[in-house]
Amino acid sequence: MPRWKQTSPITQRVVLSEAARLFDPYGLAGPVIVQAKMFLQELWKGKYSWDEPLSMTLQSQWLEFRNSLDRLDAVSVPRWIAFGKNVISCELHGFCDASERAYGAVIYLRSVTREGQVSVRLVMAKSKVAPLEDLNKRKKKLSIPRLELSSALVLAHLYETVAASIQIPTNAYFWTDSTIVKCWLSSHPSRWQVFVANRVSEIQHISREGVWNHVPGVENPADIISRGATPLQLAESSVWWNGPSWLGKDCNEWPKTYEVPDQQFDSGTLEEKPLVTAALQMLPPSEIFTLYSSLCQLVRLTAWILRYTHNSRKINRTVRRIGVLSAREHEEALLVLVKLAQSECFPIELSDLAARGEVKPTSRLHSKDPELRDGVIRVGGRLRHAPVTFDRKHPIVLDSSHLLTKLIMKEYHHKLLHGGPQLMLSCMKERFWPLCGRNLAKKVVHECVPCFRARPRVHDQLMGDLPLERVTPAPAFLRVGIDYCGPFSLRPTSRKAIPARCYLCLFICLVVKAVHIEVVADLTTEAFIAALKRFIARRGKPEVIFCDNATNFVGARRELSELHRLFHSEQFQNPIVTEAAKDMIDFKFIPAKSPNFGGLWEAAVKSLKGHMRRVIGNNLLRTDEMFTVVTQIEACLNSRPITPLSNDHRDLEALTPGHFLIQRPLTAIPEPSLADIPENRLSRWQLVQQFFQTIWKRWSTEYLSDLHNRNKWTRRRNNLHIGTMVLV
Repeated sequence: MPRWKQTSPITQRVVLSEAARLFDPYGLAGPVIVQAKMFLQELWKGKYSWDEPLSMTLQSQWLEFRNSLDRLDAVSVPRWIAFGKNVISCELHGFCDASERAYGAVIYLRSVTREGQVSVRLVMAKSKVAPLEDLNKRKKKLSIPRLELSSALVLAHLYETVAASIQIPTNAYFWTDSTIVKCWLSSHPSRWQVFVANRVSEIQHISREGVWNHVPGVENPADIISRGATPLQLAESSVWWNGPSWLGKDCNEWPKTYEVPDQQFDSGTLEEKPLVTAALQMLPPSEIFTLYSSLCQLVRLTAWILRYTHNSRKINRTVRRIGVLSAREHEEALLVLVKLAQSECFPIELSDLAARGEVKPTSRLHSKDPELRDGVIRVGGRLRHAPVTFDRKHPIVLDSSHLLTKLIMKEYHHKLLHGGPQLMLSCMKERFWPLCGRNLAKKVVHECVPCFRARPRVHDQLMGDLPLERVTPAPAFLRVGIDYCGPFSLRPTSRKAIPARCYLCLFICLVVKAVHIEVVADLTTEAFIAALKRFIARRGKPEVIFCDNATNFVGARRELSELHRLFHSEQFQNPIVTEAAKDMIDFKFIPAKSPNFGGLWEAAVKSLKGHMRRVIGNNLLRTDEMFTVVTQIEACLNSRPITPLSNDHRDLEALTPGHFLIQRPLTAIPEPSLADIPENRLSRWQLVQQFFQTIWKRWSTEYLSDLHNRNKWTRRRNNLHIGTMVLV
């Protein structure tokens, strides 16, 4: 122990200087040193200045404490902790305790030899004084249960230090005399308030390999360090140096561990987190949306209800509505359903728009700049001066989680002949703006049974590089690919006649993915040449035509054997090439057994078959009906987006093949004519040229750059070889 020099008078600075000279890194004299800490805390509570002499009572107390430190010189602590080759088991036992003035922890190592001898050695201890109450900072004094929990946290950190230092396999046991702490540590931290929850979480994480037990307070050695002891008391304390007496006995004689029931404490003592309940008034979904699974039937039902309501009023006796439902009544019914759905999904937004004309910044509609028109929430946007329809300027806002939005999406799905999510969303946003609409569109397609059945899975390989004809700008249908699809059965003119067959010849532009479909009566050379001439008359003469060798028909059914023989015969290829050469058309056949060279038209054929299979099914159509369905499918294929579709309502509409054919999607409503604008205000030639330059610029910046991505077939796989099991 340090030798003291007589200093008079004794001040707070002197006490702090002499207390700091008490060097005990292992905390073996922790109960003595904690008395010096508590004395300094008393001086701080007395608000002594650093050089102000202490009262005679305090000076005598400090002198008595300082003189008693000499008795520690007679204390010898063996630092060998009884660990050797003959030791069969080692255990770390940690104890923690707290009082109103201080708290701390102590750890012992219990080792058992082969002969059964038990040795318990003090390893390390640590003490802290209890924090004071600070009225200025509104900091309250910690309660005894919180101090007990703080001592458990000190024990956990002490165990972490000791376990990392000795580096021997040991079992860990943690002891506390606080039943509240035992209850806290046996539950999940989320049950408790912040102070308790943070410490419980850290203690559970550090002491996850040990077991927390309860020990009686009189047998807890940490009680000495929490209350302090004189050097004489510490030197004579066997409990401090060797732990409780039962540590030297068999584990069956240790204090019994029991679970502390929560019921014996109230929620205030346990500091449980209060359950916050908020009363939220929500309108239950109307049952009318669950009556039908079709939007048309639901709208018709609503229209009949509105007609009955209109006719039952006395004021409308002279203007009664009779006959079939008109288009105006259908429109009114749809708007009524939209208002009902919006009142269920956006009640706060409706009241804010009606009162202040804007929604709160925290609303999910804030980015859409919504506005209220005739009781309907519409997107404000920035297209007020655009020469488009009112519905496209201000589409109706819908919540994708509502049943009405799903019915509308399903209606567009069937209207577009089971089109994909991007096509549905692109067409739907011309009038409605569903929040999170992409996820809803994918869900509708995923739940559609015909679409689910039409997605076969095949073996794939790494996607190859694009040819020159795909990445060079050119007018629509200047470079095309051709493929056949069919056969399809037609309804005979006579009941006794057998159904006639027809085929579909598909022309696809290699640059903008535009599609042209021709109905072919048979598979003769003359029929194909006639279809090619009809295509040239409508779409213009192509520069080069690519066609496969129909090797994908190998192994097909008997109905396709004629088509397979046709494409492989010189009698078919030579006349076609000769006829094409007359018009300066380069007709090329891709290599045999390489359908990946014609992936573009194969994908178009897949989409065409998907529409035909889902719409027609097993029904037989007349010739004129077949022409009508094929033309509608062609319009749907030419209206699909070829660039990524944005969720931002301020962005331009998606680029489609229809923009290169008629300057707008084929399924879109015709825009207002600009013929009324005086010609002296702008040059029509410059306007047309600028429009086409803009489209091709978007093709180069949006579509062409997106072709870098391999959306599928992104890994190199082993090719098929002899012995590979396949399913044909």
